[in-house]
Amino acid sequence: MHDSREIVLARLPSGVPIRTTVHVYGEGSLVDTEEGPELDVPDDGGPVVYAQAAQHGREVNGAAVLRRLHERLTGGDGEGDGGGSGDAVGDDVRGTLVSVPVADPLTFDHVSYTTPESLDSINANMNRCWPGDPDGTLHERMAARLWPFASAADAVVDLHTGSPTMLTHTVYMRGDEACRGLAEAFGTDLLLAEAAGDDADTEWAERDFGGKFRVAATREGIPTITPELAHSREVVEEAVETGVDGMVGVLRHEGVLAGDADPWAGTVARNHLGRVTAADSGLFRAEPDLAIGDEVADGERLGEVYDPTTFETLQVAEADRDGIVYSVARESTVTAGATLVGVAERITE
Repeated sequence: MHDSREIVLARLPSGVPIRTTVHVYGEGSLVDTEEGPELDVPDDGGPVVYAQAAQHGREVNGAAVLRRLHERLTGGDGEGDGGGSGDAVGDDVRGTLVSVPVADPLTFDHVSYTTPESLDSINANMNRCWPGDPDGTLHERMAARLWPFASAADAVVDLHTGSPTMLTHTVYMRGDEACRGLAEAFGTDLLLAEAAGDDADTEWAERDFGGKFRVAATREGIPTITPELAHSREVVEEAVETGVDGMVGVLRHEGVLAGDADPWAGTVARNHLGRVTAADSGLFRAEPDLAIGDEVADGERLGEVYDPTTFETLQVAEADRDGIVYSVARESTVTAGATLVGVAERITE
């Protein structure tokens, strides 16, 4: 029912191994080889779902989600993790779940988004170098070691977390019905669709998305989603519950667990293209009644940036489209080019 192994992702200059743990539930198992543990799934073993968390080390709620899901699948008592694990459903597992709670131990130990330059100056962000390279930089080697587990899956969930001032949402590949179905099954009220087809390469290149885990997996034909749960750096019960409910929905959608995912009736918007940025450095004061989830109109005042020494207003921040506020900068000191407010533009698919 449950198997786990410690694997070596890469090695530090001192020879110290960078390790993490892979968990397998259901029909699959881990077999030891000369290269380390590998996934083994019987030919009639049913669907396989791969889920990972903490690719960015400060995004810890995903790791907490996979712990809570572990308790639900194995009947653990949940002591010390807030309870709420629900009834054990181990007997209902009809396929395989592979989970990696800490995909990037380097950033996890530094509570950071990227690794220190001294460890990987070329690929500081692990989420830019998938599917990796076994002979490459540290992050490329780490991605290459995890890639066989992910590429064996029928569906992939890459758990991330945003800031407390970001609306919980799920990113999926626009125009890909399998990805859309997976996103709906996860169940967040807001889905953000990323460009696909003729527009995809341009957008990915402009935003350095070519090596994203979600992109690499989708290009291999594996439906993949990236849920962005609220709150980085702290385990927040509401975010964990959202993630567990989402994972159960995905497992039901894929047939790994019995039952159907809950019906979805939320909003779909374009992904991250409505950033209102600071035209100059200063202090940002958002409109007092502006909140994530608000509907705003093109040209609507969202706040102002002012010079703290002269009190001069440097910029009146305005929405550049109709849409939904999905993020608001709450740290008032901003530099030119920083995102002040994110506005997601509704789309119909």
